[in-house]
Amino acid sequence: MAEPLADQVLRKIGEVCSLYHRLILMVGPAGSGKTSALQEVSASTSAPLVNVNLELSRRMLDLSARQRALQAPRLLGEIVGEATGELVLLDNIEILFDVHLKQDPLRLLQGLSRNKTIVAAWSGSIVDGHMTYAVPDHPEYRCYPLRDFLVVNLDPGSGKRR
Repeated sequence: MAEPLADQVLRKIGEVCSLYHRLILMVGPAGSGKTSALQEVSASTSAPLVNVNLELSRRMLDLSARQRALQAPRLLGEIVGEATGELVLLDNIEILFDVHLKQDPLRLLQGLSRNKTIVAAWSGSIVDGHMTYAVPDHPEYRCYPLRDFLVVNLDPGSGKRR
């Protein structure tokens, strides 16, 4: 029987402590169990679970488009910094890919993971040693080599690790 997703994440949390970037990405398509696994990890560790779309958009409501692009990294840093403990779970990070914010989502997450262990739900896939977000030709498309972070990879629709 395959190891439950939450247990995989908890195991990776133990492994990530010695890395420069203490970043774990749960990579899988929508509906693959990322949110429920983060909720289980939060329940078992008492780590805060942050809805990034909600919290970041709240803080950017009164800002102009230019101010949003300039302030997004600082605001995200505040959100994570205000979370108690050394482990922070991030869900719904899609706002970081918004082309108007002009951000590199992976670089933002890696920067945050220098001060705290970050586990983030990444809606995408892993193909040929690269992690993607969206599809080629989509304005939010991103493709990154698998390095400087740990991955929990989910099979489409199954919630299991590949």
